[in-house]
This record gives sequence, C-alpha cells and structure tokens, in this order.
Amino acid sequence: MKTVGMPRGLFYYYYYPWYKTFFNDLGARVILSSPTTRITVDQGINMAVDETCFPIKVYFGHVQELCQYDLDYLFVPRIVSVEARSYICPKFMGVPDMIRASFSDLPPLIDITIDISRSPRDFQEELYKTGRLFTKSRRRIKAAYEHGREELKYCQAIAAQGYTMAEAIDIWEGQEEKGSWNSDLCIGVLGHGYSLYDQTISLDIIGRLRKMGCRVLLPEALPGERVEEEASTMPKRIFWTLGRKMVGSAFIMEKKPEIDGIIYVACFACGPDSFIGEIIERKIENKPYMLLVIDEHTGEGGLNTRLEAFCDMLRRKRRQKIEDNLPAYG
Repeated sequence: MKTVGMPRGLFYYYYYPWYKTFFNDLGARVILSSPTTRITVDQGINMAVDETCFPIKVYFGHVQELCQYDLDYLFVPRIVSVEARSYICPKFMGVPDMIRASFSDLPPLIDITIDISRSPRDFQEELYKTGRLFTKSRRRIKAAYEHGREELKYCQAIAAQGYTMAEAIDIWEGQEEKGSWNSDLCIGVLGHGYSLYDQTISLDIIGRLRKMGCRVLLPEALPGERVEEEASTMPKRIFWTLGRKMVGSAFIMEKKPEIDGIIYVACFACGPDSFIGEIIERKIENKPYMLLVIDEHTGEGGLNTRLEAFCDMLRRKRRQKIEDNLPAYG
C-alpha cells in the first residue's frame, strides 16, 4: 500500500476529509503530521523564509516532521482558487516551490494545481493526473472524488453545530463529541481557519474564551448563502475567498442580537488580513470589536489580559444596559 504524507496545516482545516477520503478510496494510506507544537513552530521558522506569514512557517515545520517518515508521496497542493472569480493568497501558489527549495530530502511531491477560477476541465485533468498515481480507472478516480466531497459536507455539518473545524474533523474520525460549555456571553470569532483552529498558532483563543464563560460563534456556523449576500453589499467585490467570507460573517454577526462582541484574529505579515481587518473595523458600528494580531512572538500573558478585559467590558456593558432599563421606583 502506498503512503501519502499530509501536513496538518493551511487548508488541512478546510479540506482534510475530502483529501483523506480521496486517497483512501484509491488504496493509499494517509499519514498525517502531529498537532502543532512549539517544536513544529521552531522547525518551520528555521526552514521558511522570513517574508512568509506565520501559518506558512508552521506548515514548513509539519513538512519537516513528515520527511522523517518513509513516504511514497507528500501531498502539497498548489492552491490558486477554490471557487469561480475568487483567489487565495498568492503565497499559497508558491508553497510547493518554496518547499522544494528549502528541503533536500523530500519524497516525491503531489503538487496538484487547484484553480477553480479557470475551466473546470483543467481541474479535472489535474485530479485524474493525481489519481493515476494509484489507479488507471477514471471511474474509480471520479467516485473517490465524489465520495470525498460528500464526507467534507458531513464534516462541515458537524462544524455548523458550533464546533471548530479541528473539532469537527476529530468527530468525523470517530472521537467522542465534546460536552457543552457554560456561558453568559456570546462572542463572534473571525479568522482564517488555518490560524484560528490551530491551537498553537492561535494560542487556543477559542478554548480560552470558553473557559472565560463565552459561547463562541464561528463563520462555519453561518449559512454560506447569507454570508455571500452580506459580503455583496460592499461597493466592490472582495476577490479573496477567505476575506469575503470574513466580511460577510462579520456583517451577519453585527445583526445578531445574541452576540455581545466580535473578535478578529489576524496573523502578522498577512497581506489580505491587513485589508480585511481594517474593512471590518470601519464597518462594524453596533458591536464591540477587537482585532488581535498574532505571530510566533505573541505571548500567552498578553493575550489573556486582552481577552479578559474584552469580556469584562462586555459584561459591564450588559449590566449597564439592564440598569438603564430599570424603572425609577426600583
């Protein structure tokens, strides 16, 4: 049985069920790198160029780990576009080339080009080219592709119930569902999945908020059609897929009365984040909003202080609103 290594980073958090099902159905075994640790971060920083963003540096650390295994292939897709008329960060397009230039002991790369902005036929040919590494049957390749898409929809349905994509993937793979969280606040949390759902990159901001008594609402819990409708109210269409998703989600969260505040988690050196975070900050007027910029130097103490202060402010605001509505006679 052939083995395919898969780094636990970048679009792993969006498409892993699809990728894994596709390769398994073609008879391959997927070997996933371990969850991100500080060692992963340090290895990635040493291998990546300084100009890359934090999540890409972490991705390099996961590749470094997988290079220690006896793999037949390493899956590093070249992601250009995942939907029509929209694109992903340009740095993602160069990830396979950067990895080839940085590592000398790489197994053969599967660097399929995912570019839905062009003709669907081009993507299908890339898909069949990848599948032919494991089987010559086009019918089997197509069936594996369709099965993977169905499994991804199922995983997304789990995330829509209030779980992060990382938690949804664990449940999809058979782990027990986590219990409910006691909360008196509801906070909308925005950010790219590959930074927000990686507990080391985000310093487990979602877990910290839950421990502080907050229910966290994530973009995956919002209807996709509604997100697109809200994002389309911008004067000019946002051509970054994830950026448009964040803007549309922020607009929905602002209108939800149960949400007390909104937090946007951005990574330092991310070009799209520098624009999207500013757009959301200017447009959100009816909810408290906080932008958190993180990188490999961000400390837990400072993050905890900001989160605690934000939650205290929201609780004080809620108490003030109740007191203002009390009649004069008590």
